[in-house]
Amino acid sequence: MDKLIFVALFSTVFSFLLTPLVKRFAIKVNVIDVPKDERRVHKKPIPLLGGLAIYISFITTVLLKKGPLTGSEKGIIIGATIITIGGFLDDKYELRPIVKLIFQILAAISLIFFGVKISLLTNPFPGEASWIDIGWFSEPLTILWVVGITNAINLIDGLDGLAAGVALISCLTLLIIAVFKIDTRFEAAFLTCALSGSILGFLPYNFNPASIFMGDVGAQLLGFLLASISIEGAIKSAAAFAISVPILALGLPIYDTLFAMIRRKINGKPIMGADRGHLHHRLLDMGLTQRQAVIIMYLISAILGSFAILAMQISSQSSYFLLAVIMIILVLAAWKCGFFKHRE
Repeated sequence: MDKLIFVALFSTVFSFLLTPLVKRFAIKVNVIDVPKDERRVHKKPIPLLGGLAIYISFITTVLLKKGPLTGSEKGIIIGATIITIGGFLDDKYELRPIVKLIFQILAAISLIFFGVKISLLTNPFPGEASWIDIGWFSEPLTILWVVGITNAINLIDGLDGLAAGVALISCLTLLIIAVFKIDTRFEAAFLTCALSGSILGFLPYNFNPASIFMGDVGAQLLGFLLASISIEGAIKSAAAFAISVPILALGLPIYDTLFAMIRRKINGKPIMGADRGHLHHRLLDMGLTQRQAVIIMYLISAILGSFAILAMQISSQSSYFLLAVIMIILVLAAWKCGFFKHRE
Protein backbone atom coordinates (compact mmCIF):
# COMPACT_ATOMS: atom_id res chain seq x y z
CA MET A 1 0.00 0.00 0.00
CA ASP A 2 2.88 2.38 0.72
CA LYS A 3 4.09 1.91 -2.84
CA LEU A 4 0.65 2.74 -4.22
CA ILE A 5 0.48 5.90 -2.10
CA PHE A 6 3.88 6.99 -3.40
CA VAL A 7 2.77 6.31 -7.00
CA ALA A 8 -0.34 8.46 -6.52
CA LEU A 9 1.61 11.30 -4.90
CA PHE A 10 4.32 11.27 -7.58
CA SER A 11 1.88 11.34 -10.49
CA THR A 12 -0.22 14.06 -8.81
CA VAL A 13 2.72 16.40 -8.22
CA PHE A 14 4.21 15.71 -11.65
CA SER A 15 0.92 16.42 -13.42
CA PHE A 16 0.33 19.57 -11.34
CA LEU A 17 3.77 20.98 -12.21
CA LEU A 18 3.53 19.95 -15.85
CA THR A 19 0.12 21.44 -16.67
CA PRO A 20 1.26 25.12 -16.80
CA LEU A 21 4.02 24.09 -19.23
CA VAL A 22 1.49 22.28 -21.41
CA LYS A 23 -0.70 25.39 -21.34
CA ARG A 24 2.17 27.50 -22.64
CA PHE A 25 2.83 24.90 -25.34
CA ALA A 26 -0.84 24.94 -26.42
CA ILE A 27 -0.75 28.71 -26.76
CA LYS A 28 2.52 28.55 -28.69
CA VAL A 29 1.17 26.06 -31.25
CA ASN A 30 -2.19 27.89 -31.30
CA VAL A 31 -4.37 25.00 -30.15
CA ILE A 32 -7.07 27.06 -28.48
CA ASP A 33 -10.81 26.45 -28.11
CA VAL A 34 -12.64 29.49 -29.43
CA PRO A 35 -16.42 29.31 -28.72
CA LYS A 36 -18.29 29.13 -32.04
CA ASP A 37 -21.82 28.00 -31.16
CA GLU A 38 -24.37 28.09 -28.37
CA ARG A 39 -23.50 24.60 -27.15
CA ARG A 40 -20.20 26.00 -25.88
CA VAL A 41 -20.55 27.08 -22.28
CA HIS A 42 -17.35 29.13 -22.06
CA LYS A 43 -17.34 32.60 -23.59
CA LYS A 44 -13.63 33.24 -24.13
CA PRO A 45 -10.80 31.34 -25.84
CA ILE A 46 -9.23 28.62 -23.65
CA PRO A 47 -6.05 26.64 -24.45
CA LEU A 48 -6.54 22.95 -25.19
CA LEU A 49 -4.11 19.99 -24.93
CA GLY A 50 -4.33 19.68 -21.13
CA GLY A 51 -4.56 15.93 -21.69
CA LEU A 52 -0.88 15.94 -22.60
CA ALA A 53 -0.05 16.62 -18.95
CA ILE A 54 -2.13 13.59 -17.92
CA TYR A 55 -0.52 11.44 -20.61
CA ILE A 56 3.08 12.40 -19.78
CA SER A 57 2.51 12.03 -16.04
CA PHE A 58 0.82 8.65 -16.39
CA ILE A 59 3.35 7.20 -18.85
CA THR A 60 6.32 8.49 -16.84
CA THR A 61 4.96 6.99 -13.63
CA VAL A 62 4.45 3.60 -15.29
CA LEU A 63 7.90 3.63 -16.92
CA LEU A 64 9.64 4.50 -13.63
CA LYS A 65 8.23 1.52 -11.74
CA LYS A 66 10.64 -1.16 -10.58
CA GLY A 67 11.00 -4.17 -12.80
CA PRO A 68 10.25 -4.76 -16.48
CA LEU A 69 6.98 -3.74 -18.06
CA THR A 70 4.31 -6.43 -18.31
CA GLY A 71 2.65 -7.22 -21.60
CA SER A 72 -0.50 -5.43 -20.44
CA GLU A 73 1.45 -2.30 -19.57
CA LYS A 74 3.18 -2.32 -22.95
CA GLY A 75 -0.18 -2.59 -24.73
CA ILE A 76 -1.69 0.19 -22.65
CA ILE A 77 1.30 2.51 -23.21
CA ILE A 78 1.31 1.93 -26.97
CA GLY A 79 -2.46 2.31 -27.20
CA ALA A 80 -2.41 5.48 -25.09
CA THR A 81 0.29 6.92 -27.34
CA ILE A 82 -1.78 6.21 -30.45
CA ILE A 83 -4.84 7.82 -28.86
CA THR A 84 -2.79 10.84 -27.76
CA ILE A 85 -1.39 11.37 -31.26
CA GLY A 86 -4.89 11.15 -32.74
CA GLY A 87 -6.31 13.47 -30.09
CA PHE A 88 -3.57 16.05 -30.63
CA LEU A 89 -4.18 16.05 -34.38
CA ASP A 90 -7.92 16.36 -33.78
CA ASP A 91 -7.49 19.33 -31.43
CA LYS A 92 -5.16 20.98 -33.92
CA TYR A 93 -6.82 20.16 -37.25
CA GLU A 94 -10.34 18.86 -36.39
CA LEU A 95 -10.11 15.39 -37.89
CA ARG A 96 -13.06 13.74 -39.59
CA PRO A 97 -14.97 11.25 -37.39
CA ILE A 98 -13.80 8.28 -39.46
CA VAL A 99 -10.16 9.26 -38.95
CA LYS A 100 -10.66 9.56 -35.19
CA LEU A 101 -12.32 6.14 -35.21
CA ILE A 102 -9.32 4.62 -37.00
CA PHE A 103 -6.98 5.90 -34.28
CA GLN A 104 -9.28 4.46 -31.60
CA ILE A 105 -9.47 1.05 -33.29
CA LEU A 106 -5.69 0.94 -33.72
CA ALA A 107 -5.29 1.70 -30.01
CA ALA A 108 -7.71 -1.11 -29.13
CA ILE A 109 -5.86 -3.51 -31.44
CA SER A 110 -2.61 -2.72 -29.62
CA LEU A 111 -4.24 -3.91 -26.40
CA ILE A 112 -5.42 -7.12 -28.00
CA PHE A 113 -1.95 -7.77 -29.45
CA PHE A 114 -0.51 -7.70 -25.92
CA GLY A 115 -3.25 -9.88 -24.47
CA VAL A 116 -5.49 -7.21 -22.91
CA LYS A 117 -8.90 -8.39 -24.06
CA ILE A 118 -12.24 -9.65 -22.82
CA SER A 119 -12.09 -13.44 -23.23
CA LEU A 120 -14.42 -14.70 -20.50
CA LEU A 121 -17.59 -13.19 -19.05
CA THR A 122 -19.12 -14.02 -15.70
CA ASN A 123 -22.24 -16.14 -16.21
CA PRO A 124 -25.52 -14.36 -15.37
CA PHE A 125 -27.43 -17.65 -15.16
CA PRO A 126 -27.45 -19.77 -11.98
CA GLY A 127 -26.68 -23.46 -11.98
CA GLU A 128 -24.20 -23.33 -14.84
CA ALA A 129 -20.47 -22.71 -15.18
CA SER A 130 -19.27 -19.55 -13.44
CA TRP A 131 -18.01 -18.07 -16.69
CA ILE A 132 -18.73 -17.99 -20.42
CA ASP A 133 -16.01 -18.34 -23.06
CA ILE A 134 -16.95 -15.87 -25.83
CA GLY A 135 -14.43 -17.35 -28.28
CA TRP A 136 -14.00 -15.47 -31.57
CA PHE A 137 -16.19 -12.60 -30.28
CA SER A 138 -13.43 -11.63 -27.83
CA GLU A 139 -11.62 -9.24 -30.16
CA PRO A 140 -14.71 -7.44 -31.55
CA LEU A 141 -16.15 -7.04 -28.04
CA THR A 142 -12.86 -5.61 -26.75
CA ILE A 143 -12.70 -3.13 -29.63
CA LEU A 144 -16.35 -2.17 -29.09
CA TRP A 145 -15.76 -1.66 -25.36
CA VAL A 146 -12.63 0.45 -25.81
CA VAL A 147 -14.05 2.60 -28.62
CA GLY A 148 -17.37 3.02 -26.79
CA ILE A 149 -15.86 4.16 -23.49
CA THR A 150 -13.34 6.39 -25.29
CA ASN A 151 -16.15 8.26 -27.02
CA ALA A 152 -18.42 8.27 -23.96
CA ILE A 153 -15.87 10.20 -21.89
CA ASN A 154 -15.28 12.52 -24.85
CA LEU A 155 -19.00 13.30 -25.16
CA ILE A 156 -19.46 14.41 -21.55
CA ASP A 157 -16.50 16.80 -21.76
CA GLY A 158 -18.81 19.82 -21.87
CA LEU A 159 -18.23 21.69 -18.60
CA ASP A 160 -15.14 22.81 -16.70
CA GLY A 161 -13.78 19.84 -14.79
CA LEU A 162 -16.64 17.52 -15.69
CA ALA A 163 -14.93 14.80 -17.72
CA ALA A 164 -11.77 14.89 -15.60
CA GLY A 165 -13.71 14.68 -12.33
CA VAL A 166 -16.02 11.90 -13.50
CA ALA A 167 -13.02 9.98 -14.84
CA LEU A 168 -11.27 10.44 -11.48
CA ILE A 169 -14.28 9.07 -9.60
CA SER A 170 -14.48 6.10 -11.97
CA CYS A 171 -10.76 5.53 -11.58
CA LEU A 172 -10.99 5.58 -7.78
CA THR A 173 -13.87 3.10 -7.98
CA LEU A 174 -11.72 0.71 -10.01
CA LEU A 175 -8.87 1.28 -7.54
CA ILE A 176 -11.03 0.29 -4.57
CA ILE A 177 -12.20 -2.83 -6.44
CA ALA A 178 -8.58 -3.75 -7.21
CA VAL A 179 -7.43 -3.18 -3.63
CA PHE A 180 -10.02 -5.65 -2.32
CA LYS A 181 -7.94 -8.41 -3.94
CA ILE A 182 -4.58 -6.68 -4.15
CA ASP A 183 -2.65 -9.97 -4.50
CA THR A 184 -4.26 -10.77 -7.85
CA ARG A 185 -5.03 -7.22 -9.01
CA PHE A 186 -1.90 -5.30 -8.04
CA GLU A 187 -1.25 -4.23 -11.64
CA ALA A 188 -4.74 -2.74 -11.93
CA ALA A 189 -4.27 -0.99 -8.58
CA PHE A 190 -0.91 0.40 -9.71
CA LEU A 191 -2.31 1.70 -13.01
CA THR A 192 -5.36 3.28 -11.37
CA CYS A 193 -3.14 5.00 -8.79
CA ALA A 194 -0.94 6.41 -11.56
CA LEU A 195 -3.96 7.58 -13.54
CA SER A 196 -5.82 8.97 -10.51
CA GLY A 197 -2.82 11.09 -9.54
CA SER A 198 -2.34 12.32 -13.10
CA ILE A 199 -5.97 13.46 -13.26
CA LEU A 200 -5.91 14.97 -9.77
CA GLY A 201 -2.86 17.10 -10.55
CA PHE A 202 -4.55 18.47 -13.66
CA LEU A 203 -8.01 19.08 -12.16
CA PRO A 204 -7.23 22.34 -10.25
CA TYR A 205 -6.46 24.02 -13.59
CA ASN A 206 -9.53 22.52 -15.26
CA PHE A 207 -12.19 23.11 -12.59
CA ASN A 208 -14.42 26.14 -13.04
CA PRO A 209 -13.22 28.67 -14.00
CA ALA A 210 -10.89 26.58 -16.17
CA SER A 211 -7.60 28.02 -17.37
CA ILE A 212 -6.99 25.03 -19.68
CA PHE A 213 -9.13 22.32 -21.28
CA MET A 214 -8.00 18.73 -21.65
CA GLY A 215 -9.22 18.70 -25.26
CA ASP A 216 -9.94 15.58 -27.29
CA VAL A 217 -6.38 14.47 -26.56
CA GLY A 218 -7.30 14.26 -22.87
CA ALA A 219 -10.91 13.10 -23.03
CA GLN A 220 -10.14 10.28 -25.45
CA LEU A 221 -7.05 9.32 -23.47
CA LEU A 222 -9.03 9.04 -20.23
CA GLY A 223 -11.72 6.99 -21.94
CA PHE A 224 -9.14 4.65 -23.44
CA LEU A 225 -7.23 4.20 -20.19
CA LEU A 226 -10.37 3.59 -18.13
CA ALA A 227 -11.61 1.05 -20.67
CA SER A 228 -8.21 -0.68 -20.71
CA ILE A 229 -7.70 -0.76 -16.95
CA SER A 230 -11.26 -1.92 -16.33
CA ILE A 231 -10.53 -5.02 -18.42
CA GLU A 232 -7.58 -5.73 -16.13
CA GLY A 233 -9.32 -4.87 -12.87
CA ALA A 234 -13.02 -5.72 -13.20
CA ILE A 235 -12.70 -9.47 -12.82
CA LYS A 236 -14.52 -11.85 -10.50
CA SER A 237 -12.33 -14.91 -10.91
CA ALA A 238 -8.95 -15.62 -12.44
CA ALA A 239 -9.94 -14.26 -15.84
CA ALA A 240 -13.71 -13.73 -16.10
CA PHE A 241 -14.79 -10.17 -16.88
CA ALA A 242 -17.63 -8.97 -14.63
CA ILE A 243 -19.21 -6.67 -17.19
CA SER A 244 -21.75 -5.27 -14.71
CA VAL A 245 -18.91 -3.79 -12.64
CA PRO A 246 -17.30 -1.45 -15.19
CA ILE A 247 -20.70 -0.52 -16.66
CA LEU A 248 -21.62 0.79 -13.21
CA ALA A 249 -18.18 2.26 -12.48
CA LEU A 250 -18.26 4.18 -15.77
CA GLY A 251 -22.02 4.55 -15.62
CA LEU A 252 -22.53 8.29 -16.04
CA PRO A 253 -20.76 8.71 -19.40
CA ILE A 254 -22.14 5.38 -20.65
CA TYR A 255 -25.77 6.20 -19.86
CA ASP A 256 -25.52 9.81 -21.02
CA THR A 257 -24.14 8.60 -24.35
CA LEU A 258 -26.76 5.85 -24.74
CA PHE A 259 -29.58 8.28 -23.93
CA ALA A 260 -28.19 10.72 -26.50
CA MET A 261 -28.14 8.01 -29.18
CA ILE A 262 -31.69 6.89 -28.32
CA ARG A 263 -32.91 10.52 -28.28
CA ARG A 264 -31.46 11.25 -31.71
CA LYS A 265 -32.79 8.00 -33.18
CA ILE A 266 -36.33 8.60 -31.85
CA ASN A 267 -36.34 12.13 -33.23
CA GLY A 268 -34.90 11.21 -36.62
CA LYS A 269 -31.61 13.01 -36.01
CA PRO A 270 -28.11 11.75 -36.89
CA ILE A 271 -26.90 9.50 -34.06
CA MET A 272 -23.46 11.08 -34.19
CA GLY A 273 -24.88 14.61 -34.39
CA ALA A 274 -24.78 17.23 -31.65
CA ASP A 275 -27.54 18.71 -29.51
CA ARG A 276 -28.17 20.35 -26.14
CA GLY A 277 -29.80 17.30 -24.62
CA HIS A 278 -26.94 16.00 -22.48
CA LEU A 279 -27.41 15.97 -18.72
CA HIS A 280 -25.01 18.87 -18.13
CA HIS A 281 -26.90 21.02 -20.66
CA ARG A 282 -30.20 20.28 -18.92
CA LEU A 283 -28.79 21.11 -15.50
CA LEU A 284 -27.56 24.44 -16.82
CA ASP A 285 -30.95 25.14 -18.40
CA MET A 286 -32.51 24.57 -14.97
CA GLY A 287 -30.57 27.62 -13.77
CA LEU A 288 -27.67 25.84 -12.08
CA THR A 289 -24.17 27.25 -12.33
CA GLN A 290 -21.38 25.27 -13.94
CA ARG A 291 -19.97 24.32 -10.56
CA GLN A 292 -23.35 23.20 -9.24
CA ALA A 293 -24.05 21.11 -12.34
CA VAL A 294 -20.61 19.49 -12.21
CA ILE A 295 -20.90 18.67 -8.50
CA ILE A 296 -24.30 17.03 -9.06
CA MET A 297 -22.81 14.90 -11.82
CA TYR A 298 -19.88 14.02 -9.54
CA LEU A 299 -22.40 12.79 -6.95
CA ILE A 300 -24.27 10.70 -9.52
CA SER A 301 -21.00 9.17 -10.69
CA ALA A 302 -19.99 8.42 -7.10
CA ILE A 303 -23.33 6.73 -6.38
CA LEU A 304 -22.99 4.54 -9.46
CA GLY A 305 -19.40 3.80 -8.42
CA SER A 306 -20.59 2.62 -5.01
CA PHE A 307 -22.99 0.23 -6.74
CA ALA A 308 -20.06 -1.06 -8.83
CA ILE A 309 -18.14 -1.83 -5.64
CA LEU A 310 -21.19 -3.61 -4.26
CA ALA A 311 -21.56 -5.59 -7.50
CA MET A 312 -18.02 -6.86 -7.10
CA GLN A 313 -18.78 -8.26 -3.64
CA ILE A 314 -21.95 -10.19 -4.48
CA SER A 315 -22.55 -13.17 -6.76
CA SER A 316 -22.40 -12.78 -10.51
CA GLN A 317 -26.12 -13.38 -10.86
CA SER A 318 -26.93 -10.78 -8.20
CA SER A 319 -24.60 -8.24 -9.83
CA TYR A 320 -26.39 -8.61 -13.17
CA PHE A 321 -29.74 -8.23 -11.41
CA LEU A 322 -28.46 -5.08 -9.67
CA LEU A 323 -27.30 -3.67 -13.00
CA ALA A 324 -30.67 -4.42 -14.63
CA VAL A 325 -32.61 -2.73 -11.82
CA ILE A 326 -30.43 0.38 -11.94
CA MET A 327 -30.69 0.58 -15.74
CA ILE A 328 -34.50 0.32 -15.58
CA ILE A 329 -34.67 3.06 -12.94
CA LEU A 330 -32.38 5.33 -14.96
CA VAL A 331 -34.33 4.79 -18.19
CA LEU A 332 -37.65 5.51 -16.48
CA ALA A 333 -36.21 8.61 -14.82
CA ALA A 334 -34.76 9.80 -18.13
CA TRP A 335 -38.10 9.25 -19.87
CA LYS A 336 -39.99 11.07 -17.13
CA CYS A 337 -37.60 14.03 -17.29
CA GLY A 338 -37.85 14.28 -21.07
CA PHE A 339 -34.33 13.16 -21.89
CA PHE A 340 -35.54 11.50 -25.08
CA LYS A 341 -37.09 14.67 -26.47
CA HIS A 342 -34.91 16.47 -29.00
CA ARG A 343 -33.46 19.84 -28.06
CA GLU A 344 -31.56 22.01 -30.52
